[in-house]
Amino acid sequence: MRSEASNRPSPNGKALLPLGVFLLTYLVVSVVARDFYKMPITVAFLLASAVAIAISKGGSLNHRIEQFCQGLANTNIMLMVLIFVLAGAFAQTAKSMGAIDATVNLTLSVLPANLLAPGIFLAACFISLAVGTSVGTIVALTPVAVGIATRSGIAEAMMIGIVVSGAMFGDNLSFVSDTTIVATRTQGCAMSDKFKVNLRIALPVAVLTALIYTLVGYGDAAAHEVARVEWGKVFPYLLVLLAAVLGMNVMLVLFLGIGLSGGVGLLTGSFDVWQWTDAMGSGILGMGELIIVTLLAGGMLEMIRYNGGIEWIIKKLTTHIRSPKGAEAGIAGLVSFADLCTANNTIALIMTGPIAKDIATKYGIDPRRSASLMDIFSCVMQGIIPYGAQLLMAAGLGGTSPIDIMQYLYYPYLLGVAALLAIRTGYPRKYARSKHRHASV
Repeated sequence: MRSEASNRPSPNGKALLPLGVFLLTYLVVSVVARDFYKMPITVAFLLASAVAIAISKGGSLNHRIEQFCQGLANTNIMLMVLIFVLAGAFAQTAKSMGAIDATVNLTLSVLPANLLAPGIFLAACFISLAVGTSVGTIVALTPVAVGIATRSGIAEAMMIGIVVSGAMFGDNLSFVSDTTIVATRTQGCAMSDKFKVNLRIALPVAVLTALIYTLVGYGDAAAHEVARVEWGKVFPYLLVLLAAVLGMNVMLVLFLGIGLSGGVGLLTGSFDVWQWTDAMGSGILGMGELIIVTLLAGGMLEMIRYNGGIEWIIKKLTTHIRSPKGAEAGIAGLVSFADLCTANNTIALIMTGPIAKDIATKYGIDPRRSASLMDIFSCVMQGIIPYGAQLLMAAGLGGTSPIDIMQYLYYPYLLGVAALLAIRTGYPRKYARSKHRHASV
């Protein structure tokens, strides 16, 4: 641990300038122009990346560019790119074969119009809780949600926001989620204990969110005609969902989906071999902007880390802690800012976990509570940043802007508010302060 600490960059607030450039050129310009398609997100990230390279203390220009490229080539970034490629191929194959329309018809035949929105939310909650990955849930449900929106009259951005909201529920709570594993390991508590604390905060928020989606969806949903369900075309999609729920690797799930959808498409005459390959190709090309943004974001965020931006945030947040409640707020802010700068909640938890543990021990915060707060705020931030994998994936599959989706992310917003209230009130009081150490399992 000491060797890692000695290799940390010196705190440097100026390193955060590229992030500010991105927020200014994309969010602020879009708000002023009242058009979130006015400034392409790829251009905003290109400008921010150029600033990141220009202000870096990494020596010669060639060396700074190499450092930026190391961020592009990060294993997590490359894994996301591969998932995006496979997701594009699967989504377009399934659409061309008719799986999406068939699954939409099945959903519409089961759920009444006023329960479509909460129904999709609960489905996303269940799937993400089972698989422990928000991205996998978004890949599986977004095409269906978009199809339902088109048929029912509910805004597409809202239905996509519902899927993302439900996906973040499981990302935060699932026993097989990376964030749960990292949070409990770094804080030294059992996953089951962290789950009990976490659930007391998250479950009431999920129930409230479902009620809100019921009210909003009831007002927007229109009467719709339900077509005959083609079960043969639904089968590949249901099998893919089952494989995801059983915990199969997301890349294997997508490969399975491509193969099954293609096979059914050939058997039913929905397309021939060359039309299938054309569908896969167009689906992959449709992910082009998403892949470019992911790569540029990876490079920019690596430059921020390399130049001490995250260390600066850590220093600022930890020097003003004076009380247990302040310590909890500091942990929340620490994880949130780390996620803002890395766009990866698991990496944010790995980076800040040891520091949060030191803070929790010093101020007598129960490890179960510190683990819960860390996981909650990492998922809240990850679920709402427009350049995170979750919103980028959802926007790419739905053909919309991440900003359009953000206005419907009721669950992450309410979860963040509930967690802040939990800090302020000490809820749940049973886990508010540490009385003894809890063994890690």
